Amino acid sequence: MFAEYIQAALEKAQYKVIENGDEPYFVDVPELDGLWATGRTVEDARRNFIEALEDWIAAHLLRNLALPPISGETISVSKEPIPVA
Repeated sequence: MFAEYIQAALEKAQYKVIENGDEPYFVDVPELDGLWATGRTVEDARRNFIEALEDWIAAHLLRNLALPPISGETISVSKEPIPVA
């Protein structure tokens, strides 16, 4: 479920060149308000975006916040405790 969500986000990613000195490549996903990354190359920006997205997902899950669906993909968690064996 995580990999599919991240892949859906990457398929929606928009890359732009901005005037930002050392990191002119910018990437964001319209459905993920406020989440973006920059990099020296497109690949750097993509890697940085994936890292930011993983942190963003973790923060949302820790706070029990809903994640917006992207191309039909979503991540949800059960509020039931996980049994420890």
